[in-house]
Amino acid sequence: MNLHQLRFVREAVRQNYNLTDAAKALFTSQPGVSKAIIELEEELGVDIFTRHGKRIRGLTEPGRLVLESVELIMQEIDSLKRIGKEYAAQDSGSFTIATTHTQARYTLPKVVQAFMVKFPKVRLSLLQGNPRQIAEMVQRDQADLAIATESIAGVENLVTLPCYQWEHVVVVPPDHPLLKSKAITLEEIAAFPLITYDGAFAGRSKIDHAFSLRGLKPDILLEAIDADVIKTYVELGMGIGIIAGMAFDSERDRSLRAISAGHLFGMNVSRVAVKQGAYLRSYIYTFIELLAPTLNRKLIEQAMSGEKDNYEL
Repeated sequence: MNLHQLRFVREAVRQNYNLTDAAKALFTSQPGVSKAIIELEEELGVDIFTRHGKRIRGLTEPGRLVLESVELIMQEIDSLKRIGKEYAAQDSGSFTIATTHTQARYTLPKVVQAFMVKFPKVRLSLLQGNPRQIAEMVQRDQADLAIATESIAGVENLVTLPCYQWEHVVVVPPDHPLLKSKAITLEEIAAFPLITYDGAFAGRSKIDHAFSLRGLKPDILLEAIDADVIKTYVELGMGIGIIAGMAFDSERDRSLRAISAGHLFGMNVSRVAVKQGAYLRSYIYTFIELLAPTLNRKLIEQAMSGEKDNYEL
């Protein structure tokens, strides 16, 4: 049994049992169609068509049931073809990224710009949320991949790989006394009102852990998901800020100064996550490589197959 036989049966019915017309519609010969149908009938052990001489006239009772099955099978085949056609066009299609505000605002613009130059026909969408929310978006097939720092490693049905490392910085006004310190300490930071990230974002758990280990309880005046908001309130003189280093630009943030705090809060790793077993179009692999040059398609495919469970930077 093969697909050609099923296709010939369907087309014979569509062409009102005229095998010559069926053969023309399928770009083959009438004897070939007739032979294939007879071979299928022999394999099934029933007549699919009623005949008058060599001509077919209609469907037998079992033939009607066979046709129903043929229609269902060919419908699935047509669906497979549509899927194949969609994914074969690797330079066009849709691509949805779920990420946090920090990644979308400070890390992704240059990556997205480079990606769109390579794939101008791709429709790119950015969805924002906290790490838990964006992980769920990938799990539910609402997004192709997620990018975040916290909470996406170890999520069920997701494969995560490290993209890049970054550290926190303390942001202060240009005349702030902390700028005189050669290497700021947690005690010095805790002496001022603090403005930093909401608990679910941008390495906040590491900040809290560092203070906790030293037995310090900083005066957290304000929490936000957006580094721009944090910097705005620092500029107003309401306190000092702790933000991701990627969120500070000396040219753009001329009214502020940044002090490295990696020695206090450690290094953070942003990760990319995809759904286990998902089909990734070629341009998605390219996007990941643009985001993290240390990754390549082979490494990603190994991780998705379970060959690499603990790849780290």
